[in-house]
Amino acid sequence: MLKHRLSSFLLGFCLLTIYGVNAEVAHIGNQELAQMLKDGIPVIDVRRAEEWAQTGIVEGSHLLTFFDNKGNYDFPKWMETFNQIVPNPDEPFILICRTGNRTNTISQALDKQLGYTKVYNVKKGISHWKAEKLPLIAPSQPDADEK
Repeated sequence: MLKHRLSSFLLGFCLLTIYGVNAEVAHIGNQELAQMLKDGIPVIDVRRAEEWAQTGIVEGSHLLTFFDNKGNYDFPKWMETFNQIVPNPDEPFILICRTGNRTNTISQALDKQLGYTKVYNVKKGISHWKAEKLPLIAPSQPDADEK
């Protein structure tokens, strides 16, 4: 099974390379995030509910947990809600988590495996946004059910 997954991944990666898909995840900082918020680009916060409660969230964020507290995820279920926020692979969107590690993994998969072309990852996450005392609000109801 693992061998099949690896083969599928490598085949997909090769096809993307051969056909010249030049999409690349852009890693952004707080200044770029602030500007993109003004431009109305959707922000998807992939953290868990307790993390949103601890720090607050960037206003307007879509709350869409990816990994549960055990590190598990349901990618097809997550993608159902994600596709309601970003219906077209050529639309820009921003992913944010605590430090940028989780969103780096997710953004690479969306870019390399699913062909999303305008993926922005907040490279230092919400912790850096908070450290710079940028505006945060209390979270409301998440876009998807918690696991």
